Parts: sequence; C-alpha cells; structure tokens
Amino acid sequence: MKVTSKKRYALLLAARDSDYVQKVYGGYFNVFIAAFAEEGETWDLFRVVEGEFPDMNEVHKYDGFVVSGSPYDAYGHDYWILKLCFLLQTLDAMEKKVLGICFGHQVLCRALGGKVGKAYAGWDIGLRRVSIVKDLSPCSFLVDLTEIPPSLSIIECHQDEVWEVPLGAEVIAFSDKTGVEMFNIGDHILGIQGHPEYTKDILYNLIDRLLNNNCIESAFAEDAKSGLEIAEPDRKCWEKICRNFLKGRCIV
Repeated sequence: MKVTSKKRYALLLAARDSDYVQKVYGGYFNVFIAAFAEEGETWDLFRVVEGEFPDMNEVHKYDGFVVSGSPYDAYGHDYWILKLCFLLQTLDAMEKKVLGICFGHQVLCRALGGKVGKAYAGWDIGLRRVSIVKDLSPCSFLVDLTEIPPSLSIIECHQDEVWEVPLGAEVIAFSDKTGVEMFNIGDHILGIQGHPEYTKDILYNLIDRLLNNNCIESAFAEDAKSGLEIAEPDRKCWEKICRNFLKGRCIV
C-alpha cells in the first residue's frame, strides 16, 4: 500500500497586513493562498517581520517556501532580516523550493551572495511588461515556454532592485526599468521582482497609502493609476509559473 503525504508549504510573511487587505481578504496570507495553493495542500504562515520563524528542526518537512514583499529594505540589518537570510541560506543548502516575491526576490539574492540596493531608475509602481530571456539554459524549469509569450505584464511596486545575481544564478527576465525581473538557481530557487499575487485593487490602495505618507508625488501616483485602468496583468500565467515551480512541474 502506497501512502502519499500531503504537500506542505510555508509563507514567510515579511509585511504586516494593511487595514485594506485585512478587511477585504482577511490578510495577505489569504491573497497568497488564492494565487499559489492547490487542493489537498497544507500551508502554514510565519510572520517573519514579527520575528516568527519555522523551527529549524521542522523545515525538512516542507516542500517549499514563499517569501513575500515588504516595505523594509532587503539590504537592511534588522535582526529578523539577518535571521531570514540565514534561513534562506539553509534552505538553499537543502535544495528546498524557495519562491521570493519583490522583497523576497531581493533578500534571496542577498542571502545567497548577490547584491541589492536602491533602484537606479527610482520607484517602479504599476504595470510593467517583462521580457523573458531567450535561449534559457536546459536546467531551467522554464525551458519549455510553448504556452508563455515572450513578454508578460505584471504588477510592480518597489524602489529597490537586484544589482547583481548570486554566483550560479541565471537571469530569466528583464524589463526596460529593471535589469533583473526574475532569476533562478537550478530548479529550487526563483525570484520575481513583481507581484504575481497582487490584484489591481490591492495596488490602488497601496498607491494611496504611499501618497498619503509622502513617499511618492501625486503626479506619479496618478500616472501609475492611469496605467492600471487601461491594461491588465497576466495573472493567470504568472500564477501558473509560480505554482509549477513550487510543485516541481515543467511548464508545457
């Protein structure tokens, strides 16, 4: 008799729930579940921004991890960020699946030896068309792109970026604003600068909060909003990429 255990994943949440996301979605955890989870899986939440981490003696039980976005700098020296870097180094050594989103993408890069910092072109907020690199190496889980167009639209909201990927990493995608929109290391590490999990209403609210906190100018905010009104992100395709990466499926 063959017993198949349920797949188990963990969200390493690096941001506190906004009032809007808490009210509309019940928290960011539910946003990630809706985007990446599948029936029969177990997902656990660790609020790493609050210092809540998985037990190091338990991480081997997980099939994969997702590191969320964050208002914090991935190159910062807060204790929880340094602890997160150590955890990511451990997961990499174990070759556990790790998907990093925005801050998660950047902190993965930092933890594994790359360089991150302020974006040379400043804030990137709104929809961004991301180009997939041609002639990816055969080891890439994106080797078969028959259903994925050469470019995809994604929601972005960041003022930091990856400057240099870690040794052994491969840049998968780029845009006219950001040189490293995606990178991977083998089949177990994937970083995405944009937000495949975001819905447009979440970004609208985030733009308003950034404006109210004087982080961005009103003209910039209006331009970002107007771009959202005339186009849509390729959410289904991004969700497929992320799910297939986490579940270890080839994209065909």
